Amino acid sequence: MSAFIAVVLVCANSVPQEACTDDRASEVRKVRVANELGCTSGWQEIIARTDLRDEVGKTIYLKTECRRVKEAQ
Repeated sequence: MSAFIAVVLVCANSVPQEACTDDRASEVRKVRVANELGCTSGWQEIIARTDLRDEVGKTIYLKTECRRVKEAQ
């Protein structure tokens, strides 16, 4: 059985989108979700509750990814 991890990468505007990875991001937030649809919702509210909200689009941008992980059997 597979599960998914929703990942939000916070990158400086100076970092090209293709280079915005876990290693280059200034912050990485991950949460386990039940399915791929779970990767598309909820993270906006989490970011909106942080100080990051004022910098999105000005000095930083967000990149979201949905990663499949294997469940231990």
